[in-house]
Amino acid sequence: MKVGIKKLKPYWAKLREAESRFFKEVRIIEKQMQKELGDEELEFFWVDGEPVGIGTPSNPKKMKLIHDAELD
Repeated sequence: MKVGIKKLKPYWAKLREAESRFFKEVRIIEKQMQKELGDEELEFFWVDGEPVGIGTPSNPKKMKLIHDAELD
């Protein structure tokens, strides 16, 4: 089955829109976590496009990465 780019583009646009909404929501959650826990460097840590934990990746000496296995 051969599908042309023209037919695929709308689906790609929908994916990008969903991805944008998702990452906006993730950022809201991170901001809430940072505010409530008093640490502006806390963030979700991602590897290969998947969240794997929480920590301070830009300052790893401040807080070790807490892996998803500990959080689930």
